Amino acid sequence: MKNFKITITFVLLLIFGFGNAQKIGVVDTNEILNKLPQYKEAEARLNSQIDTWQSELQNMQSEYERKKAAFESEKVLLIGDQLKLREKEVVDLDKNIKTTTSLRFGANGEITKLRTNLVLPFQDQIWEAIKTMSEKNGLGIVLDKSNNISVIFLQGKYDYTEKVLAVLLKGDKKEKTTSKSKK
Repeated sequence: MKNFKITITFVLLLIFGFGNAQKIGVVDTNEILNKLPQYKEAEARLNSQIDTWQSELQNMQSEYERKKAAFESEKVLLIGDQLKLREKEVVDLDKNIKTTTSLRFGANGEITKLRTNLVLPFQDQIWEAIKTMSEKNGLGIVLDKSNNISVIFLQGKYDYTEKVLAVLLKGDKKEKTTSKSKK
C-alpha cells in the first residue's frame, strides 16, 4: 500500500510537472537584423559617415606630418616668437587630431552613439515581433543565440528566427499597403 501511494504521488507530480513545463524557443537577432532592408540602409549610411570621418582624420594626420616635417627642417632658421608660433601650431594640430579621434571613435564617441541610435529602433521592433511570435506559439522562454549564449545543439523546430522575420516583414507590408492606400 505504501509503494502504491508513492507511485501515485510520483505519477501525479510527473503529470503536473509536464503540464506546467515552459516551452523554449531560440532566435538569432543578428540574422534578423541582417535580413531587414531598412537596417541595411541605415548601416550603410552609418558606414558612409564613418568613412567620411576617417578620411577627415587621415587628411588632418597628413597635414600634421607635413607641418611637423617642415617645422623640424626650418627649426634651425626660426628664432624667438616665430619658433614658438610654429611649434604651437604643430602641437595644437596634434591635440586636435587626438581630440577629434576620441570624440568620434572613442568608447563614448559619436560612432557609438550613432550605432546605438541605429540599432535601438530595430531592436524594439524585433522584441515586439518576438513577443508576438512567442505568445502565438506558447513559448515561455526565448533565447537569443547571437548574444554569446552557447547553444550546443538546436533542433530546427525550436529555432523561431524565420517566424520572427515573418512577423516583422508582414508588419512592413502592412505599413506599405496602408501608406499606398492613403495616397
